[in-house]
Amino acid sequence: MKTVISAATPSQATTPLPVFALLALAMTGFICILTETLPAGLLPQIGQGLSVSPSHAGQMVTAYAAGSLLAAIPLTIATRGWRRRNVLLLTIVGFLLFNSVTAISSNYWLTLAARFLAGVSAGLAWSLLAGYARRMVAVHQQGKAMAMAMVGTPIALSLGVPVGTWLGALVGWRTAFGIMSALTLVLIVWVLAKVPDYPGQAGHERASLRKVFITPGVRPVLGTVIAWMLAHNILYTYVAPFVAQAGLIDRVDLVLLTFGLAALLGIWITGRLVDRHLRAAVLASLATFGGISLLFAWFASVPAAIYLGVAVWGATFGGAATLLQTALADTAGDGADVALSMNVVAWNGAIAGGGLLGGVLLDAWGAGSFPWVLVLLSVLGFVIAWSAKAHGFRPGPRSTGAHASAAIDPDGRYD
Repeated sequence: MKTVISAATPSQATTPLPVFALLALAMTGFICILTETLPAGLLPQIGQGLSVSPSHAGQMVTAYAAGSLLAAIPLTIATRGWRRRNVLLLTIVGFLLFNSVTAISSNYWLTLAARFLAGVSAGLAWSLLAGYARRMVAVHQQGKAMAMAMVGTPIALSLGVPVGTWLGALVGWRTAFGIMSALTLVLIVWVLAKVPDYPGQAGHERASLRKVFITPGVRPVLGTVIAWMLAHNILYTYVAPFVAQAGLIDRVDLVLLTFGLAALLGIWITGRLVDRHLRAAVLASLATFGGISLLFAWFASVPAAIYLGVAVWGATFGGAATLLQTALADTAGDGADVALSMNVVAWNGAIAGGGLLGGVLLDAWGAGSFPWVLVLLSVLGFVIAWSAKAHGFRPGPRSTGAHASAAIDPDGRYD
């Protein structure tokens, strides 16, 4: 098996993106995020419905994250030989089944089990989506394809969560999860109609977990993921006490909406830059996030500075998933699916770590300590990415450089 990189041919350059297929992947990501975060806005209602405290109800989020964290790597390895659309449909059917159980269950422990297994489905889905999007298009279109496939994430974070919370309060939390199941039924039909199928990897083509991990460039990209996402999640998890310093505790919804809309802009910008300026975009995003962290440190009590900073923060974060997953998949080559499963673990670990570290900082020194830690983590991420010039975050256009990204023949097989 060999890896082929070439510039786009004239016919490839005029081939349009498979928009409906990519949007099906985006819808999968939307359901992943909304399934994870929906309980957060409905904890009192869920606690009452299951006869537990809101804190116990909050463990629904923890169980989901644990499922993603534990299952991503082993399930990705176990399913590498399966046809790709079958794996995608398996994850979606998992959401259908486990969200339905959540909607009808009156037993707390059964609900937690369903949430854990929904997280298992998400862990497999996240390790699959980016690689799937890349296989649908020519090499020079992969960045744009991934940006489109990732657009469901900021939409879910910015619009899906508040709408889901409002809907749950209006019709009940069980009905909200039932609606999620209905969306997955629509998505199953959508995938069958529009998403192409590809074969899995043959046995001799599958790199071991260790081999992928020690591939030059993989560890620097994962290190950048951890530093960047740890910084992001400290602030995102505790955004309410942070903006309270500026008297915005009653406007957290507007602050998060500002973040989410800016993140959508960031995805659009990233889609235009990722194929030619991936390294520069990563370094610029980290440097800008570090600068905004300094703004937060110096003007934490000024509402206008908070809104401006949150908007720029959202714009730098919006394209992060596309940039980092593209770099990781390029670097890992034929081991991209396994590397992306490591990314799921790193990303979810950073979410958990952000909650833990942010809580310690909040209790010990208050929300005013957040920006200084964000600056340190941004600098760390920047230094790691800067040092990975030879492998990981290489300069120059992706489609003409010697990136480790496999070309796909018309039958969906690696050349």
